[in-house]
Amino acid sequence: MELKTNLKISSLLKTAIDASIEAGKAILEVYENTDFQVHEKGDKSPLTAADLNSNKVINEYLVPTQIPIISEENKQLDFEVRKQWETCWMVDPLDGTKEFIKRNGEFTVNIALIHDGAPVLGVIYVPVTRELYFAEIKDQKAFKLVLNENHELPDTPLTASNQIHPGSESQSKIRIVGSRSHMNSDTEHFISNIKEQYEEVEIVSKGSSLKFCLVAEGKADIYPRFAPTMEWDTAAGHAICKAVGLQVISNDTNEELPYNKENLLNSHFLIRN
Repeated sequence: MELKTNLKISSLLKTAIDASIEAGKAILEVYENTDFQVHEKGDKSPLTAADLNSNKVINEYLVPTQIPIISEENKQLDFEVRKQWETCWMVDPLDGTKEFIKRNGEFTVNIALIHDGAPVLGVIYVPVTRELYFAEIKDQKAFKLVLNENHELPDTPLTASNQIHPGSESQSKIRIVGSRSHMNSDTEHFISNIKEQYEEVEIVSKGSSLKFCLVAEGKADIYPRFAPTMEWDTAAGHAICKAVGLQVISNDTNEELPYNKENLLNSHFLIRN
């Protein structure tokens, strides 16, 4: 299905948007069936038909670009092959499978393009709410659109009203993003320290890559992640945050998270306005 819109976007971003929307439809077909099965992968994480169906749709869109794909649900190639890739797609066909199983709607489709180890564009689509976030780093702008009930984009040009921006810093109040499924003692300790610096601390709970979006669109100020994530969990959100001037900083190196590493596991990180 071709994207019919007047949006002024690049070809690869358009492909990623197309793929995410169609994958979202495939996910909802399973989500709306209350009798879907949940399987357990080798790493004990859950897997549903929605993950696999979404991945199939995304591959159908991205393979023709002739850019290699790293996806959570694809077989991972050896680093001896991957290290030769200057550019690759980074895909999580269903980020937040636990949220999908809980049926709280807080799951996403994540697609990013990586170049020289850094994200250069990112798309996050929320099938249940039909919210679409996307950005290209070179434009230094990120956008949020809400699709219609048929999951179609508005046929209007992008304007400043569609852009998202981080919030302004407050000396007295800070909003911290917490995970629906991964709050742990390290995060609780971090929050405890923050409470000593601000008069008011608000915890904003959200699942999947929506946590990146909350900071990027000014609905939260800081996102500490002291639990395991993979590169496909973060790449699209990283691109969107970076486009609005935020950094996704590794706790290990104090530099931005890199991608297409030998080990695709991320270090713990922090996003702060």
